[in-house]
Amino acid sequence: MTEFRSGFAAFVGRPNAGKSTLMNALVGEKVAIMSSRPQTTRRAIRGIVTRDDAQLVLVDTPGLHRPRTLLGERLNDVVREAFAEVDVIGFCLPADEKIGPGDRWIAQELSQAKAPVVAVVTKVDKVSRDRVAAHLMEVQELGDFIDIVPVSSVEDIQVDVLTDVLVSHLPVGPVLYPDGAVTDEPEEVMVAELIREAALEGVHDELPHSIAVMVEEMVEREQAADDPRTPVLIVRAQLYVERDSQKGIIIGKGGSRLKEVGATARAGIERLLGRRVYLDLHVKIAKEWQRDPKQLGRMGF
Repeated sequence: MTEFRSGFAAFVGRPNAGKSTLMNALVGEKVAIMSSRPQTTRRAIRGIVTRDDAQLVLVDTPGLHRPRTLLGERLNDVVREAFAEVDVIGFCLPADEKIGPGDRWIAQELSQAKAPVVAVVTKVDKVSRDRVAAHLMEVQELGDFIDIVPVSSVEDIQVDVLTDVLVSHLPVGPVLYPDGAVTDEPEEVMVAELIREAALEGVHDELPHSIAVMVEEMVEREQAADDPRTPVLIVRAQLYVERDSQKGIIIGKGGSRLKEVGATARAGIERLLGRRVYLDLHVKIAKEWQRDPKQLGRMGF
């Protein structure tokens, strides 16, 4: 009989390398928010894959980058802490982008890691087979990787193969989470992330980096006897930006943009929690919060 394996695998890579999309594909459910905007992920988010022979806990990390703010420095610290504590590391390198200085810098960082590193070539559906082959050769020269696996989260190419490879590097161990669990993230954190994901859609320039969301409260409300459709969970949240001009962009003309954000976020929250929700959103200014240690601490960074 095969011995049961369990442990942790961190996905590491530069911003927008497809780490969150890949984790969601392996887990089979959405546990990390996704956006085309770099630096979407700000926490080490865990997704859980349970099989008959193993339990693989995936850790999605922020993109490693050369920081320009205190927030950037703290996000890099989150990544380094994550890959110092896991059993195997998946280094994500998108096939549709050339290997650059950022990738080489991360490869150098990972060369100091104790855990084995699997190079994961993501987004192979976006390029030709010849380009994938050439990219694999370039990746091979980048570092001493224990495996190299090309995948596509969108087209479900080799996702199961990657799971098998990561599991093969886990130690023999017990079940770590209950059967059926897909993440250990608190509901408030996931709700805040869904609101931020909705707010990121359609914004440009520096604004994505300036948006933070904090859930102030999630309050149960008794269902009205005469209307079974009455929302039974009230979620109140604050969207923080750094300047007046950014507040105007988030709210939109006559509040139109904030209404869109609220409708999109509410739908996601209702899917997540499996219940009707009333979402109360407000936008506040927290000047230069990305550079202010006190404000960063209050926001959980």
